[in-house]
Amino acid sequence: MKKDLGTVQAVFPMPVLVIAAYDKAGTIQTMNAAWGQICDTDKIALFLDADHATTKAIRETGAFTVALADRTHMAEADYVGIVSGNQVADKFARSGLHAAKSSRVNAPVLEEFPVAMECTLAEIAETKTLFAVVGTIVNTLAEERVLDEQGKVDPAKLDAIAFDQFRHGYYASGEKAGQAWNAGSALAKAALGR
Repeated sequence: MKKDLGTVQAVFPMPVLVIAAYDKAGTIQTMNAAWGQICDTDKIALFLDADHATTKAIRETGAFTVALADRTHMAEADYVGIVSGNQVADKFARSGLHAAKSSRVNAPVLEEFPVAMECTLAEIAETKTLFAVVGTIVNTLAEERVLDEQGKVDPAKLDAIAFDQFRHGYYASGEKAGQAWNAGSALAKAALGR
């Protein structure tokens, strides 16, 4: 029997994304965001607040990177989520993270995180109930240590963390439970009479 929980953001897992951008002064602004997702083959949507220093920087420069946080750098990812760049001017310097300028977009690539998407600003969608930064993914960078034999990111090697909306925890991901477009094939065949 299910129990009423009220209004709960009951989506799990949520990615732990670390967004980085240069502001107009060239200062690195970075933040942690769990409310983001791929929304097209070359697009990512980040559901942020318009007042974040990172959001303002994205508006100013039209570019940003999105890194996948991993277990090894969980403290740094959490720090950039709980400290505001609007209140701490040297937030990035205090994070202990390092960055290199992207060769493809005008944004910093955070060196510690194993996978990063380099993005240009496609649009900012702003309605009465939604604020989303949509980026066009120009390129994805990955450390060789997280790649499999075919050159694809191996989630088990990535050791990405996921955010838990229910109890506000971080959970490590990576154990394969099944194969997409295969796990339900028997049910699909039965439904199609094959």
